[in-house]
Amino acid sequence: MDVDYDSAGGGVEDGDSVASGESMAHVISAGDSAEWQATIEKVVRNVVSIHFCQTHSFDTDPAVSSEATGFVVDSEKGYILTNRHVVGAGPFWGYCIFDNHEECDVYPVYRDPVHDFGILRFNPKEIRWMPLGELKLRPDLARVGSEIRVVGNDAGEKLSILSGVISRLDRNAPEYGEGYSDFNTNYIQAAAAASGGSSGSPVVNIDGHAVALQAGGRSDGAATDYFLPLDRPLRALERIQKGEPVPRGTIQTQWLLKPFDECRRLGLTSNWEDLVRKSFPKETGMLVAEVVLPKGPADKKIEEGDILIKVNDELLTQFVKLDDILDSSVGNKIKLLVQRGGQDLEVELQVGDLHAITPDRFVSVCGASFHDLSYQQARLYSIPLSGNGVFVCESAGSFRFEGSESGWLVQTVDNKPTGSLEEFIEVMKGIPDRAQVVVTCKHLRDLHSLNTTISHIDRHWSRKMRLAVRNDETGLWDFSDIADPIPPVPPVPRKANFVRMDSAKYPKAVDIVRSFVRVSVDLPIKLDGFPRAKKIGFGLVIDADKGLVIISRAHVPYDLCDIRLTFADSIIVEGKVVFMHPTQNYVVVKYDPSLVKAPVKSAKLSTRRIEQGQDTIFFAYNQNLRPIVAKTTVTDVTTVAIPASASTPRYRAINIECVTVDTGLASHCGSGVLVNPDTGEVESIWMTFLGERSHSGKDIDYHLGLPAPGFIPIIDEIRRGETPALRILAVEIQPVGMAQVRIMGVAEDVIERIEREDPERHQVFMVRKVDSGQAVGGLAEGDIILTLDGKLITRAHHMDAVLHAASLGKPPGEPVTVAAVIVRHRQQMRIEIPTVPTADLETGRALVFAGAVLHAPHHAVRQQIARLHSGVYISARTRGSPAYAYGLAPTNFITHVNGAPTPDLPAFVAQVKRVPDNRYFRLRVVTFDNVPWVATVKKCEHYFPTAEFVKVGREGAGEGTDGEEEVVDEVDRRVGWKRIVHESEEGGAGGDDVLDNKAADVGDGVMEE
Repeated sequence: MDVDYDSAGGGVEDGDSVASGESMAHVISAGDSAEWQATIEKVVRNVVSIHFCQTHSFDTDPAVSSEATGFVVDSEKGYILTNRHVVGAGPFWGYCIFDNHEECDVYPVYRDPVHDFGILRFNPKEIRWMPLGELKLRPDLARVGSEIRVVGNDAGEKLSILSGVISRLDRNAPEYGEGYSDFNTNYIQAAAAASGGSSGSPVVNIDGHAVALQAGGRSDGAATDYFLPLDRPLRALERIQKGEPVPRGTIQTQWLLKPFDECRRLGLTSNWEDLVRKSFPKETGMLVAEVVLPKGPADKKIEEGDILIKVNDELLTQFVKLDDILDSSVGNKIKLLVQRGGQDLEVELQVGDLHAITPDRFVSVCGASFHDLSYQQARLYSIPLSGNGVFVCESAGSFRFEGSESGWLVQTVDNKPTGSLEEFIEVMKGIPDRAQVVVTCKHLRDLHSLNTTISHIDRHWSRKMRLAVRNDETGLWDFSDIADPIPPVPPVPRKANFVRMDSAKYPKAVDIVRSFVRVSVDLPIKLDGFPRAKKIGFGLVIDADKGLVIISRAHVPYDLCDIRLTFADSIIVEGKVVFMHPTQNYVVVKYDPSLVKAPVKSAKLSTRRIEQGQDTIFFAYNQNLRPIVAKTTVTDVTTVAIPASASTPRYRAINIECVTVDTGLASHCGSGVLVNPDTGEVESIWMTFLGERSHSGKDIDYHLGLPAPGFIPIIDEIRRGETPALRILAVEIQPVGMAQVRIMGVAEDVIERIEREDPERHQVFMVRKVDSGQAVGGLAEGDIILTLDGKLITRAHHMDAVLHAASLGKPPGEPVTVAAVIVRHRQQMRIEIPTVPTADLETGRALVFAGAVLHAPHHAVRQQIARLHSGVYISARTRGSPAYAYGLAPTNFITHVNGAPTPDLPAFVAQVKRVPDNRYFRLRVVTFDNVPWVATVKKCEHYFPTAEFVKVGREGAGEGTDGEEEVVDEVDRRVGWKRIVHESEEGGAGGDDVLDNKAADVGDGVMEE
């Protein structure tokens, strides 16, 4: 099983690790006897490869897609035994493949609350081409010195056989760090001929009987494997076969088997040791209390270090016998005799129901998921099961806490206690959408510290609060809506004052503090390859009367988001995107100025271009979000090239002229301005530019200044209430000097003109890259651009001015070209260059399908790829989803569904709606590197419904991709997007709301790039 705790580097103790089906050595001993060969031939027919998705993070298990092994233990009713860490505690979806490569669905009917085994069920009638058999469970045949074989499958293809000899029967269960760990059982240890193993594989003897279940092993190179005894799996199987429940008792105490020498040090008296050794001559130790849960049945009656002597007056040294007594005494009392420091102590305890303290439900709200604290987690940290708060199993959306995705316990929400899931649900029912509430929480690793944070409640992207309850009859989790969202409370005007910087020099410059606003952005879905779900930065108020703020696109990459603006560190209002520049890294956001009763100042923008060597005041916000000011000098004003992210194309600024300054503060500040010390005018906005992803997976940011004159024409249009009909050239350019262009064929008189008209910059621009999909007849890579509409182009802003002038007064749909003089292949020529309207470059439609986020290839993709293979591009995918399980990866293009072309999202939706639920279909896929391949994917609408997000006001946005009219509710109007749910055609028409099961809850906690 490929899970986080497979490797020793993931917090595994003592070198233990859960066995991985992918790491198992494929060893078939050539020296096996004929008898062993015959046994193996019988066994392999009953061993299956399990392909599964744990579709949702739950308890200790993260959402994951992986493979493992199981084996048939009842061929008539169709039961398969495997590991509990395969079946998982939460939602499971999977299938199994038999030795002859027949496939059938499997679903869980039992997972043990503590021990590492679970039982799956399949339909035996679906296996047509192979006689079904079964392995008999014989825990009594596991003996020291017995030769065994571990028989498994890898990806349903390769037979994997691990040979070994049982060396111990009394090893304590291995600890796997903070994830799932078995306890209160002994494990079998084998000296294996090769390291590794396959989760859920049968451990068989020479007669072909299963004597143990493969569960874990050493990950540090030692040839040791750990097997779970089959006593408890056999009991569970027999009761399930009879249709009876499987009672499991507990006194909320963890015991460890400790040798007699350790027991003597703990106070074991010689008389009891003599009796135990005589009664059980093969035993070498006794059970000792390791963890006693506070407020549990054994609290204040049993203490850590107590040695268990008798249970119900019966001498006891084995876990199996203790389990038998507890499981048969649920709801009743038992009597224990323990020895503490040499003194005998008899206690009477009430046996609780282990299933009752094992979560079987969770609630999803605001993009996150919650359930009661589990016995697994409580035992690991020795804390009470109740009263600690509700456990956050999926930390995302409104409840994405910094520092860790798991391990959080929410104590209060909106100053109301949330000690249990029921209390949490009642509290959340009463909180309106878009409310700002105080949330207190603790982390399991630091229960001493109470963390207090402010959460923005999202009941519009994730509208429904849904309860999921495990159903062991169907093997699915049943979803039900709990409460509709409460509409947001209308905002009211607030008063505040900005901080004063009286001690700072340059009063005209520091007064710019009244023009800055803190910007918090929540991104519910990962579009356009953007790597984060939350961003915080600062924006500059450019018109306080109209409520206009300019912000970096590194903070607001697209408009499917929530934007909150904080004025004077006091007043919070919502913002909405009104303009996004496709190449120059800025966004204009609008807010309601009537809500802000503070002395907000419109920044005065300088129309004079800042120059190299000029003195200026650097005013910015540092990493602690505090304002700083320093006098500095402009070191350069030049065209910059932000590196492209090769692994994941995402927005980056191109064809842009930026400012650098001579202060070390510049590299530590992502938002600010360069201010003229005499006039107080903003000469440049200091911004964060998102760059490439490093080899270590870290996103690299650049901090540069954007000269103010470049965006003033756009701002003026927005101030007039117009929507800028901006057009660009679909190319990336780079500056080249006179030495290069002379070689490339530029005439001497042109070079002289360049030197004469721009004595500071002896340069022109060469086309470095042409966006894919551009019409033939425009610019080509390697072209030297000399003039556009008669203007010599030696600076990037020269091109911007020409394009802006060409766009003015032109209807949005009218083609616009600019006349260019270029040099191509050493020949000077005149051509007409088509321009591209910026409205076509932003993502306005996205589809969440099979756990993948699909949309048209965004601008960054078109900038980096030579040819678009399809209009269906995979931007992100969900862990534990079919998309993840079947290998659909971000940056892939989907070109066909079942052989039918899918040139765009409407065509794709039309085809996948024809596929019945839980059926396979074929996808033809092309990688970003132009490699075609075919994926077979099984549809799973129960956990991964198909949902579409469409921008309101976009052409055709009033209809779904299949042309169905949809109703847009008021919540959708506020966020600027509508939502459509699509179902298979056999399942009826889709609605206008997203199922908050997975399609709506696609926050950062479950998405990967």
